[in-house]
Amino acid sequence: MISHVHVGVNDFSAALPFYQAVLPELGLAIKFSDSERQWAGWMKPGVPRPLFVIGTPHDGAPAAVGNGHMVALLAPTRAAVDRFYHVALEAGATCEGPPGLRPHYHADYYGAYVRDPEGNKIAVCCHDAVAA
Repeated sequence: MISHVHVGVNDFSAALPFYQAVLPELGLAIKFSDSERQWAGWMKPGVPRPLFVIGTPHDGAPAAVGNGHMVALLAPTRAAVDRFYHVALEAGATCEGPPGLRPHYHADYYGAYVRDPEGNKIAVCCHDAVAA
């Protein structure tokens, strides 16, 4: 259903190291990075889509955080949610909700929420039940 998600950033040189640190925790690998065009994209190895892309806006206007906008990334395990969250905070993110169950979504929803250094809200979640 989704081809790619683009998260706007104003300081590509600061955003790139942040996302290089956190996205491997979800099994995503860099597909491209272009400092001249100021954009980079990640994907799950061996799968062409979807892509997660960061970059400066194409129209040249400043990137702006929207109220109610959030990108939710799928984690393969609850442990990956935990690792992403802790690496994100170490890399300059702010907490919007620590890792934990969110049973108001469904019984097995385990997620965490951060704001990247530019204020973009990123959720990371795992929908799998823990094996007994």
